[in-house]
Order: sequence, then structure tokens, then C-alpha cells
Amino acid sequence: MLKNITIGQFFPGNSLIHRLDPRAKLMLTVALIVAVFLSQGFAGFALVLLFVAMAARMSRISLKFLVRGLKPILYIVIITFVLNLFFQSEGRVIFRWNFIAVTDGGLRRAAYMAVRLVLLVTSSQLLTLTTSAISLTDGLEALMRPLKKIKFPAHEIAMMMSIALRFIPTLMEEADKIMKAQMARGADFESGSLFKRAKAMVPLLVPLFVSAFRRADELAMAMEARCYHGGEGRTRMKQLRYGRRDLAAALAVALLIAAIATLNALGVF
Repeated sequence: MLKNITIGQFFPGNSLIHRLDPRAKLMLTVALIVAVFLSQGFAGFALVLLFVAMAARMSRISLKFLVRGLKPILYIVIITFVLNLFFQSEGRVIFRWNFIAVTDGGLRRAAYMAVRLVLLVTSSQLLTLTTSAISLTDGLEALMRPLKKIKFPAHEIAMMMSIALRFIPTLMEEADKIMKAQMARGADFESGSLFKRAKAMVPLLVPLFVSAFRRADELAMAMEARCYHGGEGRTRMKQLRYGRRDLAAALAVALLIAAIATLNALGVF
């Protein structure tokens, strides 16, 4: 399952999506998340899914890879579905057993919340898969630059967020190595109940935390050796500039939100 985690990974490329300004991609990702929350039915979700599929196609990222990234949150999706299924009592009763009742309204609400969660994760994946760590840091810092007037450490916060994001696949790879080493020594992580498998993962935490602190210390020493002292006075090799493709992407997302708003106004769910 660790290999299926795609958050934080970057796929180098020269597609239209890769060449978008990182500031534009950050704002468009937020707008896409807003579009998911604005959707009041499956028709709106279908439009968002179509938009994400087209963006993935343009960035040359296979849908299979995006779907694989959903496997780590499968349990969260199932729990969300079950909670909304049994705790929503509106509508006609489809199934009843003792005090447990499943209604058509609860079933619709459960599917609605599960699909929303899947779309949120899938939409966010496109940002990290098509944006390098340096570009992501520059984009975050540029968007938070107005906050410097109130002494907000925009560069430092952007740097910490991008480093934390990019450390995810590194830590997952380290956890996979530790797991394989312990399995070679007789540890069992795959059999037994869900609680037993979760308990078997506890011995992974100590070496994983040690490895994380060691990598963090090495990174800090490397940054100090390169005379890193924050963002004050630093220059960039590539200056951020908005282009026509950024405007075209913004118009596409605006049309998507307008279409979803129209569907909501017409009552198409």
C-alpha cells in the first residue's frame, strides 16, 4: 500500500499543465476544490471528473496512476460512506434490521460524500504531480508575499510546506524498506484482523522516526553549508510570469464553476 501513495511525487514533463505558472496552479487547484464543494449532485461531480481527466490527459499522467493514489484513503472513503449511510434517516426505507435502517436518502448522501472525497484527493494530486518542489515554494511565497507587511515569514512557511510535502514519498520509501527488513525477520503485516495488522505496524514507528530526524538533520546541515539564511535578499533563476496559457486555464475553471452553478440553479442533480 505504501507504494500507492502519490501525494508529494513529481512527474517531470513539458506538457501544458507542467508549464503553467505555479501561482496559477495553486489558485486553480483551490478553485477546483471550491467547484467540488459547490456541486449539489452527481451531474456536477461528473463535470469535475471530466475536467480532471482532461487535465490528466494533457499532463500525460495516466488515470490508472491517479486511481492507484486513492488506495491509501480507501478505508477513509469506506468509513465516510458507512457513517453517512446509517446516520441519515431521510427518505424511503430500503432495508431495516432491528434499529438499523437504510434509506434512499442515506444511500444517496453516502455516495455523494464518498465521491466528493475521491474528487478532492484526485484534484489535489494533479498539483504535486505537475509542480516541482522549487516551483511550489516560489508560488506559495509569491502568493503570501503581501503578508510580509505584517511580518509574516512567507518564505520560511512556503519552504517548510514544500519540504514537508516532498518528504512524504521519501518517508514512504523508507517505511517500505523497514517493513521488508522486518518481514525478512519473520514479522507479519498482512494476516489477521484489521486491529492486529494495525498493531503490527507499531514497530515501524521507532526506526521511521529515527530515520526522519536523521534526514531532517542532514537537510539542515546541507542548507547551512550553502549559506541559507531565509528568503531575505535571495534571487531566483526563473522569474514567475503569467502567460496566455494561465489565462486559458483560469477561463476553463471559471466555465466549469459557471456550469456547476447553472446545474444547481436548474435543479439538475
